[in-house]
Amino acid sequence: MTPTDALRTRLRKLLDERIPEGGSTASTRFTDNDLDELLLESSSIFGAASMGWTMKAGMMQSEMGDIEQITAGQETERLVSLKERLGYALTMAENYKVLARSQGSGSLMLGIRQPEVL
Repeated sequence: MTPTDALRTRLRKLLDERIPEGGSTASTRFTDNDLDELLLESSSIFGAASMGWTMKAGMMQSEMGDIEQITAGQETERLVSLKERLGYALTMAENYKVLARSQGSGSLMLGIRQPEVL
């Protein structure tokens, strides 16, 4: 796919990546160049989103650190575990992968789906 501003904006939405007010793309996990690479390597926006969510899953370990629970006096805050975040990211990747396949190629008479290769 050829990257455009509209496709980058849509892909950011699908990846749940928001540029903070007063921020720039450097304030997010994906720069415009990162999004362009995803779009160029994919045949659909959903394929790019699937790859992006897989990449996000890989980024989470370094972003989260090792703390899972914080206690200060009588207050305790439990943070979302890495396992839960990874599960969510990989589920989103799989959902977009399915959507990309459903857009797949093939005729109306006969749809051909590429086999998954491990």
